Amino acid sequence: MPSSPIERYAREPSTFARRFFWLTIVVFGAGGGLARLLVISTSPTVPPNWGHIPPAFGISSCLLFAGSLALHRALGAVRAEKAQEFRRWLVWGLIAGTLFVGIQVYGLRCLILSHQMEDASTGVNAFVVCLAALHGLHFTVALMFLIYVTIKGFAARYDHEYFWGVRVCTWFWHALGVAWLAILAVMLIAG
Repeated sequence: MPSSPIERYAREPSTFARRFFWLTIVVFGAGGGLARLLVISTSPTVPPNWGHIPPAFGISSCLLFAGSLALHRALGAVRAEKAQEFRRWLVWGLIAGTLFVGIQVYGLRCLILSHQMEDASTGVNAFVVCLAALHGLHFTVALMFLIYVTIKGFAARYDHEYFWGVRVCTWFWHALGVAWLAILAVMLIAG
């Protein structure tokens, strides 16, 4: 079956590279803008009854779960040949990931600013911040992978016979969710 002109245009390598570049700029720019807005408009402290966990981490955890659910649904939709539903769930995953980035950056800032400098070398806070920052780096890769899969999904690259990239992206996202739960557990134990 011949592909449509739109699908042929979307599959061109130079078009894909431009779309990947610009969508990456938009996603991370929006996440950074959200973090900046939160920094400007709120107080960067952790309430005493939260221990070592900023409230922003609770919100970002929900967003991580929502993104995981969206990708799981996208995987089910592509397996069932429901292209529109597949693309819609990919977009919801991107939205959840973008919001996660912004709120997570704000939460890291709150975590760093809420601790005394004298405790940085002896306390567990530096270790927790490093774990959260490493998770953030891995999440950056996962979000770029999701951008890649989304662009390819809108170019009709995946179907019920070939969806390996969607499956790997989904499981990578799930693994990051489990790693984040482990980091939260360390924060709770340390608190």
